[in-house]
Amino acid sequence: MISKELAQIIDDLKKQEGMAFPEAASEEQIELFEKEHKLKLPQKYKEWLLFSDGGELYLPGGVQMYGVAHKPFINLSDSNRPNDNYIVIGSLSSGDPILCEKEGERIAIYNLEDGKIEDDEVYDDYFSFLKGLYELLGIES
Repeated sequence: MISKELAQIIDDLKKQEGMAFPEAASEEQIELFEKEHKLKLPQKYKEWLLFSDGGELYLPGGVQMYGVAHKPFINLSDSNRPNDNYIVIGSLSSGDPILCEKEGERIAIYNLEDGKIEDDEVYDDYFSFLKGLYELLGIES
């Protein structure tokens, strides 16, 4: 089920150009992914997956998110992360990966060139990340 908060975010995203939302993952597919990989995805990211299993936002120079049931898949062996406490769940057009904590809700951007996560690119949860995309991508409102 999609919360009112996510429904508003989706509505705002759909008003923009350059969005591609693949078919949703099912609760069963998400649970199977978590069980097979012995991890828990952030709750608000799982809610997103129930709407769109990954997705492409603000194309052509935006964000690609990964899914659990449709390509591109979350790759748990992706080495573009600071350590094993993170999972790469997407990437910016710059190639910098979008990370989630294995045990937590926070979402962060990993600056590959500098090899660090910048304090201003850490979000409390996936919805905060989605709301912050305008600023992150430098899009004029």
